[in-house]
Amino acid sequence: MLERITVDDTVRALRPDFAVLLMTAEGLVNGPSAGTESTDGLAEVAAPHVAAWREAYRGFGVNPKRARPSVDALLRRPELPAINGVVDAYNLISVRHGLPIGGEDLDTYAGPARLTRAVGDEDFATVKDGEPVVEHPEPGEVVWRDDAGVTCRRWNWRQCMRTHITEQTKNALFILERLEPYSLDRLIEAGDELAGLLRAITPGATIATRLIEP
Repeated sequence: MLERITVDDTVRALRPDFAVLLMTAEGLVNGPSAGTESTDGLAEVAAPHVAAWREAYRGFGVNPKRARPSVDALLRRPELPAINGVVDAYNLISVRHGLPIGGEDLDTYAGPARLTRAVGDEDFATVKDGEPVVEHPEPGEVVWRDDAGVTCRRWNWRQCMRTHITEQTKNALFILERLEPYSLDRLIEAGDELAGLLRAITPGATIATRLIEP
């Protein structure tokens, strides 16, 4: 799976400094959340990278005050949401390192993940007013997708319902995304820390990584 994931040239043209660390964790034994974590004092440390993501959002026509990059949204919470063990782990690494991180259930994927710019007719399965709905991205929007549709809109803003990690998830994909001035060394350090948390949840999990550089 990792070797088949691609970043489209149209995204590269928008942000030549983009890099992504991809990680798969197979054989997970997930479980309930262990509780919440405070985000106090972390926003200032993350500020330069959050600013870079806001600029990237403006680059494809999105107001980052209305649709915030994922790490920006998390850092605005006084505490991280308590969801389940694996989701809590990658959210914690996201705020500690000021880094957008997505987590996906690999067994729900149809074909490989790819980062591209939307045509506008792709399906995005989400929830509105408590009911499942299918929406569509704006033309030119940066999206993660597979063969079935969009898995995450606006680069790392909102994940589709189909690929959420649940307590039943056994095999997962994690997407750690970086823009300059965030260094590749810091990106790899964040990945190592996430791998450590995942091994604490499931000591026998098989973890593999791939770095896609500029």
